[in-house]
Amino acid sequence: MKVGITILPEYRWAEAKPRWEALERYGFHHAWTFDHVGWRTLVDGPWFSAVPTLALAAAATTRIGLGILVASPNFRHPVSFARELTALDDVSDGRFTLGIGAGGMRGYDTEVFGGTNTAASPARRYAEFVELLDALLTHDNVTWTGEYYRASGARNLPGCVQRPRIPFVLAANGPKALRLVARFGQGWVTTGTSQDTLDSWWASVAELSARLDDALDEAGRDRSQVRRFLQTDAAPVFSLSSVECFRDFLGRAGESGFTDLAAPWPRESGVFAGDEGLLETIAAEVLPELD
Repeated sequence: MKVGITILPEYRWAEAKPRWEALERYGFHHAWTFDHVGWRTLVDGPWFSAVPTLALAAAATTRIGLGILVASPNFRHPVSFARELTALDDVSDGRFTLGIGAGGMRGYDTEVFGGTNTAASPARRYAEFVELLDALLTHDNVTWTGEYYRASGARNLPGCVQRPRIPFVLAANGPKALRLVARFGQGWVTTGTSQDTLDSWWASVAELSARLDDALDEAGRDRSQVRRFLQTDAAPVFSLSSVECFRDFLGRAGESGFTDLAAPWPRESGVFAGDEGLLETIAAEVLPELD
């Protein structure tokens, strides 16, 4: 099991940099940030863009994996985004992983644009976004005419450091998105489904993992070729509420076939409130048990 921490892009760089550096120093396997214009109850507070944040994080670290959980088609075009992703892969020297999701139909990421970025079918837009990004990152001089996106002679030089392209970790719960994972994903990520109790949430997580097995089998893909990421943000219990709780999350995730777990950096108050000092304890007591 590999463990990562998600740092919300809400801190000025003078405050954020020590957090990214600490995760590498502690020995966590990967570090992530969100990709939103603004997010839920934090929309009235400070918020920074994911791509420059990760570029700075790449410059501040040397070993830890870096990534977005998850990029949103709500406000990105694959052509310009592919250029940004190529730069992130380059400045991180091949340590970058791209999480991608369908993008919500509600919330600040659509409201701030006056609702003009909503899609008639988020599932079709998601599939097209992933397929075009795959083409742009693996081929030069791409021309594309789709339902949601256009490209004409899009160049991709120098290409990705990682070949044939950066890894995709695709968010999926439903059958269409799971088939997309089977086609394009080097990884899959889920937050489970909304539940009132922790046991029911874990049941949803196990069911979704079984659904992925079915999608991979149907596509003829080896299950071991796709990493499984459990993002604990939506669990009814904060995964970093104690060392014992975190150990339980790791154990139960492993039982459901997950290879990776990502938990939020504890915040002082509000969403994900907790003791950030717990990260150092987990690094000292739990991470060595995973090696």
